[in-house]
Amino acid sequence: MDNIKKNSKTAIIIGAGPAGLTAAIEMLRKTDIKPIIVEEADVVGGISRTVEYNGNRMDIGGHRFFSKDESIMNWWAQILPLQAKPAFDDILLDLEKNYPSSGPDPETDNKVMLIRRRISRIFYRKKFFNYPVTLSADAISKMGIITTMKCGLGFLMAKICPRQENSLEDFYINRFGKPLYSMFFKNYTHKVWGKEPKELDADWGAQRVNGLSLASIIKNLLRRKNNSINQEGVEKSLIEQFIYPKYGPGQLWECVAEEVKHLGGTILMNTRASAINCTDKNVVSVTTTQSNGTAQTIYCDYLLSSMPIKDLVGSLSGIEVPQKVTNIASQLPYRDFITVGILVNELAIGNRSKYVSFNNRIPDTWIYIQEDSVRLGRLQIFNNWSPYMVADYKKTMWIGLEYFCNEGDDLWSMSEADFKRFTIDELVKIGYIANAGDVLDAHVEKVKKAYPAYFGSYHQLPEVVDWINGIGNLFCIGRNGQHRYNNMDHSMMTAIEAVNCLASGSTDKSTVWNVNTEQEYHEQKS
Repeated sequence: MDNIKKNSKTAIIIGAGPAGLTAAIEMLRKTDIKPIIVEEADVVGGISRTVEYNGNRMDIGGHRFFSKDESIMNWWAQILPLQAKPAFDDILLDLEKNYPSSGPDPETDNKVMLIRRRISRIFYRKKFFNYPVTLSADAISKMGIITTMKCGLGFLMAKICPRQENSLEDFYINRFGKPLYSMFFKNYTHKVWGKEPKELDADWGAQRVNGLSLASIIKNLLRRKNNSINQEGVEKSLIEQFIYPKYGPGQLWECVAEEVKHLGGTILMNTRASAINCTDKNVVSVTTTQSNGTAQTIYCDYLLSSMPIKDLVGSLSGIEVPQKVTNIASQLPYRDFITVGILVNELAIGNRSKYVSFNNRIPDTWIYIQEDSVRLGRLQIFNNWSPYMVADYKKTMWIGLEYFCNEGDDLWSMSEADFKRFTIDELVKIGYIANAGDVLDAHVEKVKKAYPAYFGSYHQLPEVVDWINGIGNLFCIGRNGQHRYNNMDHSMMTAIEAVNCLASGSTDKSTVWNVNTEQEYHEQKS
């Protein structure tokens, strides 16, 4: 085993996702501590990476670049400046004008952010409903007057007699009423988590949709439209525009990784943290193992971990971990994720919206599939995130089908060929393509531990956090590092707060753990 000894202050950062890369670049900007990132995969970005397949790019989950924190917006702009283009609606609607087909843009125009219009809808009983759901004239005509009246009465009852919020079901009913909850939230939530909402902790709602309710949606409909990119005063679930890297979210994190190395940081790819070695309640080194089996020990002064808490606790060595902490951490639940890229000439389903779109195509960035007859949870249309995600956006449509599962279950265990056939059959069933022969190409991506879950031993997580915080030079950052269903900006903010602690010499980690507890930052799925 080779040993890498420290000759100056060093921080090991586990994970080259948004949290880990943000921590590294902030460390290089603010301190004299040298960051060494350890990344198990062969690409950076974590779940925010971009996958390229036969010239088409896939976003793993759909990542809107938008934050209520202006410093995060500025941080992104320092990496990829905003493209000097017309207003955001023109960019989406007038593709012929803004996206020439005569080859790529000049290199100087490749590393940019585009301004995008946010359009996402719910597909329920073969009809489209705005998301977030509203009691608009369009929705009323699709639901019918009787169902609409039931929804209105249900909302009033929820306001008059609110439930004690012991579960996510209680959380949703208090904000929308039972009828709307049953129609537009219950089924999708079950698809995502594999559990009924009444089995999920209300903390998920507090993390993700605290500012979203029927009342806030109505208020948003009545306010003056805000075309500024920061959209001050708008709930994050109701934003109408966002910025997005020209070639997908991975482009930004690849640029950050380049800057980390340029500033003197180190990124070890295809390398996992196999043991975290402690002495006297401090991390002294990390044993790493490369994909070829080569092991080495890297000594450090600090450790910033974005690895799942379950794996972190299991990797600790040289410190006695209480059995209760081990049990809670080992049983923390996660939800795994499979996405399938499907290439077609055109979808069988047309625009069906008020928006003008290229060739009258469907204009959505993503669509929530609320059909009980399929297991498909959500559908992305990469053409509408950025036309540059598609090798030939004019002649083809490149869509992403999202499935939520558990490692080892029937979906996860399907062969790639069988899974492709399964997903294509589901597209035919809901009418998005006419037949399987319409599919030109397909690609499958699987992601383990994509979503930290809010049930099971999650309820005892504070006991694990309290114990981990007793390891003085260990800071937990990011989504999996804190077992929180954080958005990208929240993950970045945990990293920034951790580096601020290092810069000031503070071992008080409360600011790191308090990110995303303020109501201002709550948001629906990113």
